[in-house]
Amino acid sequence: MSARNIHLVSAVVEGLCSFRAATLTVRTSYTPKAHNQYLAPKASSEQKNEDKETINVTFCDKDGEETHIKVPIGMSMLEAAHENDIELEGACEGSLACSTCHVIVMDVDHYNKLSEPTDEENDMLDLAFGLSETSRLGCQIIAKPELDGLRLAIPAATRNFAVDGFKPKPH
Repeated sequence: MSARNIHLVSAVVEGLCSFRAATLTVRTSYTPKAHNQYLAPKASSEQKNEDKETINVTFCDKDGEETHIKVPIGMSMLEAAHENDIELEGACEGSLACSTCHVIVMDVDHYNKLSEPTDEENDMLDLAFGLSETSRLGCQIIAKPELDGLRLAIPAATRNFAVDGFKPKPH
């Protein structure tokens, strides 16, 4: 190939490149096609909550009043109580540093389905008010399918450093 031909080829290539650069436009938005199999419509937060598997849990307060709620699998009973405005204190916010989320599992069969309490949980339970054979900390009871129908009693009081009658709100 002669020098002249090389010069012509490079001129053509340069021309094509500059032509392409001039005709390209930048797209600032992209609307996906509805037929794209990888783009599923986003579910609303209500749909997401309904789609999650839940169990039925009943909380019995100190006055004997029962509150029935649905708890998503994987959520602690302390979190479930707070989300449903049930007065279960949880002063340490589930960090296993207090006993204010102490609950009493009302059915021995459900109690036996729970994992064994850790030494840390047992240490905190030793400080709990109204301890019983089926006492656990609400932050340590995690919803799982075999606990469907769980019934938890909330003791009449907690041992907390706050003034008697003080009812802290969850954060």
